[in-house]
Amino acid sequence: MSLDLGMLGFDRGAHLLVRRALGGVGVGDRITVTGGDPALGVHLRAWARAEGHGFAEVADRTATWTLSRGTAERDRWVGAERAGGPGVDGIVARPPGRWGLAARGALVEAGGPESRFDLADRDVVWADLAPRLYAHAAAAQWDPATAVEWAAPAEIPPDVEASVVQVMTYLVENEQTALVVPAGLLARVHPHFREVQQLLAVQAADEARHMEVFTRRALLHGGEMGTSSAGGRSSLATLLVEPDFSLATFLLSVLGEGSFLALLAFLERHAPDPVTARITHLARVDEARHVAFGVAHLEHQGTVDPSLRGRLRGAIERRHDALADTAGLNADVFDALVVLAAGSWSPEAIAHGFAAVQELHQAMDDGRRARLARLGFPPDEAAELSALHTRNFM
Repeated sequence: MSLDLGMLGFDRGAHLLVRRALGGVGVGDRITVTGGDPALGVHLRAWARAEGHGFAEVADRTATWTLSRGTAERDRWVGAERAGGPGVDGIVARPPGRWGLAARGALVEAGGPESRFDLADRDVVWADLAPRLYAHAAAAQWDPATAVEWAAPAEIPPDVEASVVQVMTYLVENEQTALVVPAGLLARVHPHFREVQQLLAVQAADEARHMEVFTRRALLHGGEMGTSSAGGRSSLATLLVEPDFSLATFLLSVLGEGSFLALLAFLERHAPDPVTARITHLARVDEARHVAFGVAHLEHQGTVDPSLRGRLRGAIERRHDALADTAGLNADVFDALVVLAAGSWSPEAIAHGFAAVQELHQAMDDGRRARLARLGFPPDEAAELSALHTRNFM
């Protein structure tokens, strides 16, 4: 086989044509290379040595060399293995650390570094719903600049606006926690389970977007951010220290964000202006997806881990005990919710607002019970565990 490189040198990609030509012959077979680049012979010799091929000059011809294909390229892939298959059906139960950051389904050369992803067990992180949820999440992303009509006219009494600001401040600190938890888990998941990584990444992006719109709404009319209680921050801090993937997902997504679905629906219903109604609606759609993954993951986990319900119960009880001496929900937030639901300052309206907040608590409890029941808890135990959930909602 002959290969004429013309004036193409190795500094401009000649090695690609040489490698392709050698790939067309068997080990030990030769190709003849000709070319007019002045440095071609020097570069060809060095490249052949590095690649493990034989090199010789043709004595009676100028600018002509022969290469004999060696075994080094073939030997490079001795011991290589496929990192499962590219599709979901190609997922393996426990991908080894030596696969590291290799794409799922790639041919992995032996000898690479051992990567340390401690969440490397399919049954620990997987949910069959993850690929579909990620596809939905990717398609449902929204832009705060265009999805919300920030200039929508609204006449809001100052005290009602102050209540909106307080609730938005509370939402921001909760969403910051809801960003940190999946982001921390994401860094620990083996890339072999890329659908879970992708879903956690979008979840973190959702929370970042919620932080943006809630902050923007709080400051929309020139006010300052509201208050942040020590008890509220203590409650959220307990979510940051749970190292177990399933338990962290349970506490944040199933119980916390599950409760927030009712809160966001409440805020959309009692919003005093179109912007507040819009952003709470958009956030609720995102949060429903987070809750769906949490429930689906734990349903899968329950089929392979008979001890799961006991572990979930233990996580609730530990968190309850850790927060027993804290004040729970910021009193300013509770009052703000009452004002928003009341709509005015008459005694009858305040009574109505207070009753609406009590109904919100009941809706949160009903939702938690239903999700606990889906995870296999009998009704009486689900009611008991729901009652132990933090008073801070998240």
